[in-house]
Amino acid sequence: MKYCKAYYFFLILFSFSCGSLVKNVNKTSKREFRGIWIASVVNIDWPNNGKDTVEKQQKDFIKILEFYKKLHFNAVIVQIRTAGDALYPSRLAPWSRFLTGKEGVQPHPYYDPLAWMINESHQRGFEFHAWLNPYRATFDLDTGILDQTHDYHQHPEWMIKYGKKYYYNPGLPEIQQHLVSVINEVVQNYDIDAIHFDDYFYPYKIKDEVFDDQLSYQRYGKPDQSIEDWRRENVNTLIQDIHTNIKIQKPWVQFGISPFGVWRNKSKDPLGSDTEAGQTTYDDLYADPIAWMQNGWIDYLAPQLYWSLNHPKASHRKLVHWWNKNNNNINIYIGNGAYKVRNNSDNAWNKKKQLSKQIKLTRKTDSISGNIFFSAKSLLNKHNDITEQLSKYIYQRPSLPPSHIKEKKIDITPELSSKKVHKDSVTLFFQNNIETALRSVIVYHSKNNMSIFHPKIINNHIAITIPISLTKNKKPITITYLDIYRRESLPYLLKNNS
Repeated sequence: MKYCKAYYFFLILFSFSCGSLVKNVNKTSKREFRGIWIASVVNIDWPNNGKDTVEKQQKDFIKILEFYKKLHFNAVIVQIRTAGDALYPSRLAPWSRFLTGKEGVQPHPYYDPLAWMINESHQRGFEFHAWLNPYRATFDLDTGILDQTHDYHQHPEWMIKYGKKYYYNPGLPEIQQHLVSVINEVVQNYDIDAIHFDDYFYPYKIKDEVFDDQLSYQRYGKPDQSIEDWRRENVNTLIQDIHTNIKIQKPWVQFGISPFGVWRNKSKDPLGSDTEAGQTTYDDLYADPIAWMQNGWIDYLAPQLYWSLNHPKASHRKLVHWWNKNNNNINIYIGNGAYKVRNNSDNAWNKKKQLSKQIKLTRKTDSISGNIFFSAKSLLNKHNDITEQLSKYIYQRPSLPPSHIKEKKIDITPELSSKKVHKDSVTLFFQNNIETALRSVIVYHSKNNMSIFHPKIINNHIAITIPISLTKNKKPITITYLDIYRRESLPYLLKNNS
């Protein structure tokens, strides 16, 4: 009982600090998802070139991290499987040519790019979401460049040619088992925060072309089931199986999907959105995110709303409200088309405030919890007036990623055991009294700001190194833990010279 007064003082101070973070910014600034997609297919974002040296590739990746860290982003969604390949050592797929210049060839000098990227991201306070394309088997029809270990050569019976690509046949049970194994390998071997799929399920329809899965439908479809419903069931089964397997192995790892932004048009379904999209995720890609939410198969959705606010056929504004209305108790983040900034026939994207207005709309919308920009190169070292606006008026302060479970707090308080003073910094050592694994240590400091630190375990103590200037501030600072579920601990008060 002797700690009661101090304990309640900590809570009051902590509540004040956290509340002040939100004041005059917006309701979501303390917990807001701020993600960036880093695409590796055809070297869109990273690596710049598969023939670059390992040293250059690593420098380029760190440049991306440092750029978005300065803008106070808190998550990277990195593409690690583009088309039946892998940007990590895998027994189920060959090395990607987008990484090494030639498929099946490992990096030289050898290293594990995925493990390295995860570590670099976590050290800078980013969540790492491993982005995979499940059904795309090749990026074009040039099969001569594929390694002999690629599934196109190992299992030609799995492939369907459609347009200028080959796809895995989603209707084959062995394909579903294979893809679950691909995900399991990543989840088991790497300290990721999430598995992430984008909008590529059944391929976008091509006029006068037929996706040739009729034999599979005849063999596996139910007698009273349309081919459209059978295709949706195939996707649903994969989503359910992947979610189940992730949670069995590592329940803290999230499963998120970024579908095409229009579920269905209202003209086809009264529950659909007031849009005129040429294709929709339900009717054309045979993906049903509404069902995934209702059945609890995913932790978050990030619908790709890559249109301007008042686009006549697919208004970003209307779609934000539609997804908000149809949220079923999960985190929803809005996918923003940053790649269209001053690079699109829609003149609305020429306006400096288009992107910031979209983020402000997200923040005004109750059941939307953040944004993801496509893609990393869209703002990297360009459009300085827009990035300056984001820095000054939108993302002025760091923010914590939302938690995906109901319990937002953990009933534990950091316990300082010792400290070590350096010339310009102080290393604080805390008792390792937390049952779950730590992801970050949060320091709330001057001007109601906060900093996020990557903790290290040293002699079974939790250690963080902070600038010595923080400890010299007249106002005390508070320290909390953030665990792998993104739950925050009770605060510890660090007094001046304590």
